[in-house]
Amino acid sequence: MKVNKNSSRLGEEAIIPLLLKLSIPAIIGMAVQALYNVVDSIYIGHLSTEALSALSLAFPIQMVLIAVGVGTGVGANSLISRLLGKGEEHKANNVAEHVVFTAIIYGIITAIIGIFFADDLIRIFTSSPNLIDMGTRYIRIIMIGSVAMFVPMIFNNILRGEGNTFIPMLTMLIGAVINMILDPLMIFGIGFFPSFGVEGAAYATVISRIISGTFITRIILSDKNQIQLKLEDFNFDLGIIKELYQVGFPAMVMQILASIMMAGMNVIVASYDTTAIAVVGIYFRLQSFVFMPVFGLGQGFMPIVGYNYGHNNPKRMKKTIISGMSIGFIFTMVGFIIFQLFPEGLIRLFNGNQELLEIGSTALRRISLAFPVIGISLIGATTFQSIGKGFPSLLLALLRQIVLLLPVMYWLGELYGLSALWFAFPVAEGVSFIILVFWLVSTLKDYFAKMREDNVGEMVNVSNNS
Repeated sequence: MKVNKNSSRLGEEAIIPLLLKLSIPAIIGMAVQALYNVVDSIYIGHLSTEALSALSLAFPIQMVLIAVGVGTGVGANSLISRLLGKGEEHKANNVAEHVVFTAIIYGIITAIIGIFFADDLIRIFTSSPNLIDMGTRYIRIIMIGSVAMFVPMIFNNILRGEGNTFIPMLTMLIGAVINMILDPLMIFGIGFFPSFGVEGAAYATVISRIISGTFITRIILSDKNQIQLKLEDFNFDLGIIKELYQVGFPAMVMQILASIMMAGMNVIVASYDTTAIAVVGIYFRLQSFVFMPVFGLGQGFMPIVGYNYGHNNPKRMKKTIISGMSIGFIFTMVGFIIFQLFPEGLIRLFNGNQELLEIGSTALRRISLAFPVIGISLIGATTFQSIGKGFPSLLLALLRQIVLLLPVMYWLGELYGLSALWFAFPVAEGVSFIILVFWLVSTLKDYFAKMREDNVGEMVNVSNNS
């Protein structure tokens, strides 16, 4: 039997060095992914502000696809790390086998929907013929090639579940760097490449994902990992799917809520100015620079907390949670400072249109007032997922992104106009942060109390047996 080096260190090594060791590769990978998202939009923005608006309308559909991949991946990461903490390595392997087939099935279903219904999906958000045309041409290619997105996204989390964050970082780097190279070539028609316009961005994305997906597939099927896949012995087990989505489904719905949130924002701001739609798209690209590193931190944070939860080590869990929240706070505070000091410069990266600069600068300053608490909130949500409790994270996301944000945004816009509706972000984040703190403290307090009772009970039994 293999020596369980990756998982044993989750319960033994010094917490902050281990957290950084596991997180830094994911943070680098996420940061490069965020850079790709921004560069992609910068190139499209230089085509026209209308092209940028078309991508903003397609983005909620992409976010739904990402939600499926993220939800399945988070469920796999959490379940595999907890199983390894309990010493159930065979079942962890079986979970990974289920995840492989799930990724392929999702890709096939999404491709079929893209072929037949891409234009109907874009029509949900706009009646502009030009925006419908550009948005449809872009999202159809993305959806047809979606299996190339699901494979690296989901497979990376199999390795993260065993504490390997280096290979997932390489996978993301490969995809993002190739994408950034191909984007200008295929959008503008440089060299022997034809000029595809917005379709070029989609082709570049799919090609880069195929290459990164091929890389991670070769790694995941090798015999050098703790998780060993034996696909020829695969037997479907509905119980594993249920366990996987106890955490994965809430994480998936949380991402879908983000898509609904962006779609709702597009509808609200479009009633004031179509340029504001482009501002929404720019904000979501830029905020990924702030939040992606926190998500990367969460990838290293989750296996440590999950393993020690399965290993009944509350003291180590508590130290990891405090360390994770502190680092998350630092990340988002840096983002807050940048958005407050340089909003116009950030908007100008995409397009120098004066109206875009005025609306965008106001939006970035007011939205970023929420950043100081978001880092802590994201790690708090990841803590729930790490211990197998995905629904608190889901309910908090529903409260923050839908129940509070959209109504408050609409109300502020109706009363005070476009420039005021951006304050809905700090209002929604502040209220949900307070609720998260009370809920998480209560949940962990109950768990720690139970662990103390169990430990006392074991000591009594040992004493009686003696």
